[in-house]
Amino acid sequence: MKFDGRKASRVKMDHRQPVNLMGSDGTWRRRCVLLDVSQSGAKVEVEGTLDVLQAKEFFMVLSSTGLAYRRCELVWIDGTTAGIHFITTDGKKKPAGAPAPAQTAVQGK
Repeated sequence: MKFDGRKASRVKMDHRQPVNLMGSDGTWRRRCVLLDVSQSGAKVEVEGTLDVLQAKEFFMVLSSTGLAYRRCELVWIDGTTAGIHFITTDGKKKPAGAPAPAQTAVQGK
């Protein structure tokens, strides 16, 4: 579903989905709630101070073990809400219309 005039389709969360933002060097962590997400970015509501989000890059940690995460950078802040953009493995922003990476098919099953 597209809303707010965005290029990428965003999924609005119907329930409070807890995630964490963490500094790329591991020196800080902020609890937050995922409000919406797309292939290229997300909107989160952050608990605590937002001053650490001025870092060039940070991670959005999606699991309690830290095994599921996305590299991010800050796009905007409005009060306790922040917009973040996902960064691809080559260090560039993921374009809004870019297709998802191809899944490798398992042969013989």
